[in-house]
Amino acid sequence: MVENITFRLRGDEDFIPLISLLKATNVVETGSEAQSAVLMGEVLRNGVVELRKRAKIRSGETIEWNNYKILVI
Repeated sequence: MVENITFRLRGDEDFIPLISLLKATNVVETGSEAQSAVLMGEVLRNGVVELRKRAKIRSGETIEWNNYKILVI
């Protein structure tokens, strides 16, 4: 079962780095777990594998990993 999470960017932010988003939403326990998931090709950005740890995730994008679906607003 997929858990849907909505993440709101702060008013002064245009984006959040991918590994920071995974940590901020508590879908990973550590930064190294986030980095490993990305580098192993397990994280989808808008349905496509994202391999850049610091990819700039912007409002309107969806990140999927390990039964989590994160909508960034």
